Amino acid sequence: MRRRGFLKTAAAGAGLLILRSGMLRGADAPSNKLNIAMIGTWGRADAHFGVLKSENIVALCDVNEDHLAHAAKMFPNAKTYVDWRKVFDQKDINAVVCCTTDFTHAFIANWALNRNLHIYCEKPIGNCVEECRVVRANYLKRKDKVATQVGTQRHAIDNFARVKELVRDGAIGELQAAYAWGDRNIPKPGYMVGEGQPPDNFHYDLWLGPSPYHPYNAGYFKGGPGANCLSWNMYWDFGSGQIGDMGSHTMDLAWNALDADLPTSAEAEGEKYNPDVTPPSMHTSFDIPANDWRKEIRLHWYQGGGGMFPNPPPGFGDVSRFGHGAMFKGTQGFIVADFDQRVVIPYGKEANMTYYKPRPKDQLIPPLGGFQQEWINAAKGNMKTTCNFDYGGKLIETMLLGLLAYRVWPQFLPDQVKEVPASKDKGKGKGPKQQGPPLFTGPKKLEYDGAKGRVTNCEEANQLISRKYREGWVLDG
Repeated sequence: MRRRGFLKTAAAGAGLLILRSGMLRGADAPSNKLNIAMIGTWGRADAHFGVLKSENIVALCDVNEDHLAHAAKMFPNAKTYVDWRKVFDQKDINAVVCCTTDFTHAFIANWALNRNLHIYCEKPIGNCVEECRVVRANYLKRKDKVATQVGTQRHAIDNFARVKELVRDGAIGELQAAYAWGDRNIPKPGYMVGEGQPPDNFHYDLWLGPSPYHPYNAGYFKGGPGANCLSWNMYWDFGSGQIGDMGSHTMDLAWNALDADLPTSAEAEGEKYNPDVTPPSMHTSFDIPANDWRKEIRLHWYQGGGGMFPNPPPGFGDVSRFGHGAMFKGTQGFIVADFDQRVVIPYGKEANMTYYKPRPKDQLIPPLGGFQQEWINAAKGNMKTTCNFDYGGKLIETMLLGLLAYRVWPQFLPDQVKEVPASKDKGKGKGPKQQGPPLFTGPKKLEYDGAKGRVTNCEEANQLISRKYREGWVLDG
């Protein structure tokens, strides 16, 4: 027997693992553990501690030294940093978990990818269209070498798979349109005025990172663990509002079922433009190209509650009962779902369900299992994850393109902005069932070339594809 065949046989019989180097190790040997750097050690980071303690946490980084100390109690042997750029000088790291501010995600993701490090990055992986595209391109160049996962952990809920099966298997006939929405509404008047000084243990300039300078105000940091982002992520320079927040989770319900690619167009309507703050209420829509099992469809996103929901299926009542949800319209009916439940609503003369054959139990999409553990296993195996930077990158690029479509007209072409009067429609017509103040929109939809990442019919829009960064901060370092 050849040496390679002997080693494989021996490994299978003895519970051993053959590493890429060809060395034989026990499955519980230290060399089979990832050496992980945690960048961001509070809030969302707490959700990872339980899973990651089975690996080697060799580096911790946070701009708040109290948060750093919080993680160091669990991982006392890890080296500590306040500047994430310094983390990448540590040579024994082979994986990164990023739980920082939204406006640094793309930076950390790119720096990790450029060093062939596995990376789990909380959503969103970008704060503008270009950031998402650079991250996705860097991942695709090395997708067979690194495992990536975007932190849309609700994707592991069983209902995501069941909704996808219903759509794909024809429970509502031929798919015609899809909708997703979220009812969170956090209005703000504008950036906070400077007030007080940062605490001595808080490195505020590092917190700002690549974003434009804004004076310190403790109001940006008043939220508790896991919710502090709601104090700053609605400001244009710091986040993308609801799109980067719950929007990433909720749109995932639709995106997963559609097998979607980048859109060919985007248009938006929303509250009157505020140059400091992303819109609390907004409706965006996209043309999603056809694939091998469905025609081109229209995909919608609604945010802000109030009247910003899609028209409900006939007789269903208000879809707002699903605070964050998705709906699919087909030729034979509707599916309405949230993260945990789903409803199939046959509709029309031919909607007798005889055309629908549920797949047998042995063909159901298998449970994903632990979302973080899937990434860890992938880093030690085939590099395949459910929400990798290709899947998640296209999703958030699409959402951010909708935000761009909302912003471009009032920022660059204000004379072309038109008012959309509040609708008196009770859900029988097309478009959002709007019940609040007037919305504002541009004169036309933006046509988008997804291959090039360019808007083709409004050059002003391309000025919003990317962001400008403070000196010393390099996106693709």
